[in-house]
Amino acid sequence: MDLKDYCGSVEAELIGWKAKMYDIVRKIDQLGTEARGKMLANVEDLHIYISELEQRIQELRTECPTEWSPQKKAIDEAHVDMRSKFEETLTAIGKSSPVSIPG
Repeated sequence: MDLKDYCGSVEAELIGWKAKMYDIVRKIDQLGTEARGKMLANVEDLHIYISELEQRIQELRTECPTEWSPQKKAIDEAHVDMRSKFEETLTAIGKSSPVSIPG
């Protein structure tokens, strides 16, 4: 795979995760005040992940480094953390919501 193709592929995946993060934040905003309060830490974490994703996406758009190993490792580690927080928050939404909210 060409390096530019790889960077484009990673960028597309990160954009998809950023959209998922925004969707879950919007779903939390639709919950009642008490339920939102219980998930405040989750929301703050999601905003941190969104900011990190925006930074990585911008880096991929403006520069596709020839030595990608350090950035790839950081993205892979963040991806594991982000997926865990996403699933944890989605579970919390399901418990706090009076109706089912599809993920």
